[in-house]
Amino acid sequence: MESGSVIMEQEKGQKTTPPAVNRARKLLIIADDAIHIAVAMLLVVAAAIMLGYAVRNFADLSIASILLVVNDALFVLIIAEVLWTIIRYLRREKFSLAPFLFIGIISSLRRILVIDAQMAVGESEHSFYESVTELGVHAGIIFVLVVAYYIVKKARSLDREAD
Repeated sequence: MESGSVIMEQEKGQKTTPPAVNRARKLLIIADDAIHIAVAMLLVVAAAIMLGYAVRNFADLSIASILLVVNDALFVLIIAEVLWTIIRYLRREKFSLAPFLFIGIISSLRRILVIDAQMAVGESEHSFYESVTELGVHAGIIFVLVVAYYIVKKARSLDREAD
């Protein structure tokens, strides 16, 4: 009789999901959440370790150590943005592109600072032309990501006005 009601519901255009599939889906969602929580915990540990390195680099106030502190601090910010993305996912909040744009901007800023400091100290691994070219590429990436962020914000405000 139960299979007959499933068939009748399907004939009416209503789709039913078998109970076994619903249980499997719930288990997979729990497993997915557990994986995200484990990754989030690893990110917290990684950020704490990087902060420890940054504090340790403050012992020597040379240009190289200050560069390492800034580099480590920006890397911790990248980790924090990824962590917040995981937290938003676990809260079942709407997906946002903004954190990934921030990560891209921070990453390019990090690289610009490293290249600039290496050029200032004279320890650049590339020629002057290659370093300047890489600085220009990263500046262009930052510009594109800032424009993309502006477009995302503008689209979001237009979407809210439409509601």
